Parts: sequence; structure tokens; C-alpha cells
Amino acid sequence: MMTGSGTTIRAGVPGRVYVALALFAIVGPFVWILTASFKHQIAIYAGQFPFTPTLSNYADVLFGRRSDFAGNIANSLVVAASSTALVLIVGALAAYSLHRFRWPTWVSAGFLAWTLVFHMVPVLTLLGPWYVAFRELGLYDTRAALIVTHVTINLPMTVWLLRTFFREIPPEILEAAHVDGCGPFDAFRRIALPIALPGLIAAGILAFVFSWNEFPIALTLTSRTTATVPVAIARFAQQYEIQHAQMAAASVISTIPAVILMFLGQRFIVSGLTLGAVK
Repeated sequence: MMTGSGTTIRAGVPGRVYVALALFAIVGPFVWILTASFKHQIAIYAGQFPFTPTLSNYADVLFGRRSDFAGNIANSLVVAASSTALVLIVGALAAYSLHRFRWPTWVSAGFLAWTLVFHMVPVLTLLGPWYVAFRELGLYDTRAALIVTHVTINLPMTVWLLRTFFREIPPEILEAAHVDGCGPFDAFRRIALPIALPGLIAAGILAFVFSWNEFPIALTLTSRTTATVPVAIARFAQQYEIQHAQMAAASVISTIPAVILMFLGQRFIVSGLTLGAVK
């Protein structure tokens, strides 16, 4: 008995060590950035600890004369919210159509395969064509260009995720709705959508977070006035100076919306990503 319990304890110690190392690797960088956001620049260079905390970095980022960070936050909110709404509308209709309507197998399989392949294509390979196209259309340096591109890159994930939720809806419920006089769209709106609401929440949160954090497209298609939060943070690294303190403060501020959404919707995200994994 003692040997057995001793073996259990020894087996559990490496597990705890691995968990502690993983937790340190994940939380450590954020804690470092959080502490740096309350330091003066000279304190960061000197590596002072303990140090006298200050809120001047946050004040400079949000209210400084040379800072457009409040406008950058507004740009990110508009782009992320709009692209998420469009992704959910188009993705839900596409996923429901693929599951319920009698498409030829080669059509549905080909469409899903294409979305999967497109999702694996590096975004950097698409920046050149998108830049030229939006310049020709007069949409360069606009929020509309970012919204369209973010919808494009987030749609494959949304279709696959929502298709899994619609597939779990018992067909008898939808057939009963048809018998009661509901058309295809009414059955989708009144029956399928409420049942698949957890999937919509999970897909919406993931699409919003991905859009909020997206960097290379925003860097290529925007200027100072239309830049999003990731681009604004990168601009604190200038040619002759890196404003570490302001960059840290801006980074902490930028995590707030994503952390709140992930905290509120984590159970929906977990259920959405694991649905169908175990029967």
C-alpha cells in the first residue's frame, strides 16, 4: 500500500513540474509586460525590482497628444465586430445549407475541401493581390477593406465549426417544423439557430479574437488613421527609439476585450471544439 501510494506520489511530481513550467511559460511573459507597463523607461532599462509604479504610461497611450491609440481601439472594434457579424451570417447559412440541403456529394465535399485548403494558405501570400485589388477599387486604407479580408480568412473556420453543431440537431425536429408549415428559412431561423446558439457564440468569439489580433493584413492595408490596435502597438518601436513602457501599456489594454470574451465564452468554445470528438 505504501509502495503503491509512494509510486503515485513520484509519478505525480513530474506532472506537477510540467504544469508549473507550462504555466510559467504562458503567464510569465504577460506578468513581465504587466509590470513593465507600470515602470518608467529608465526603470525598464535598469531592470529595477522592486520599483515605484506609475500610471503615466497608460495616460500617455490613451490621452497623449501624439497618440492615436483611442482611435485605433475604435478601428479594431468596428472591424472585429462587423467582420464577426458577417462571418456568422454567411457561415451559418453556408453550414446549414451544406448539412440540410441535398447538394451533390462532389459539391459539398469540394466546397469543404477548398475552405480547408484556403485556411491553410499563409495570409502573407494573399497580401500582394489584396493590396493591388483594393488600390484599384479605391478601398485601400479603409475599414471596409479590413472587414472584407477578415471575413475571408475567418469564414472557413466558422463554416466547419457551425456545420458540426447543425449536424448534431436531430433531423426529426426540423422535419416536424416542416410538417407544421415552416419553410426552409423559417425552420433555420426559428429552430436550428436557437439550438445551435452555443456554436454561434463559440464561432463568434473566435472570429472576433482572431480579427482583433490580426496584424499583417492591417499593416499592409491601413495608414495611421485607420490602423488597428496590433499595428498601433508595433509603431511604438521606432527607428531610433523603442518605447518599451508605452508599448507594454498598450499591449495590456489590447488584451482586455479578448480576455473578457474568452472568460465569458470559454465553455462554449471548449464544447464547440470538442463536439463530435467522442461518441
